[in-house]
Amino acid sequence: MEELAATPVSIVSERLDQLYAQAKGTFWDYLGCETLTAEPGHVVLKLDARRHHLNAIGIVHGGVLSSLLDNAMGLATMLARPDENTVTSNLNVNFVAPLQAGELRVTAEIVHETRRSITCTGRVIDAEGKLGSLALATFRVI
Repeated sequence: MEELAATPVSIVSERLDQLYAQAKGTFWDYLGCETLTAEPGHVVLKLDARRHHLNAIGIVHGGVLSSLLDNAMGLATMLARPDENTVTSNLNVNFVAPLQAGELRVTAEIVHETRRSITCTGRVIDAEGKLGSLALATFRVI
């Protein structure tokens, strides 16, 4: 993987504040994510999955998991490119095991960058460390 250019902490902090302000009242806010780690190219989110995050058979809905992965990987790209906008152009999710209500952690990492695209991987685990979902996504720099 290419080395990411060093980004001063103040720029990351400013960008996070800006992104959180923009997210007020949006789907990110509604979903209920909490950011545990946020740096250019690497993000860890937490979600306390509750009843409204579940599907009819009592496991975390695939749309919730996909959204968590997209949010985490998108945040990693936005922090890596603070002066540019990125949008998801492709998202592939593999649901490898059902996840129950409770704490979920989502990890996202940039694995490749070019001038116009960024590729990330993501994973969702439960509180016991059980892997529930894996993802690969490409983001377009616009």
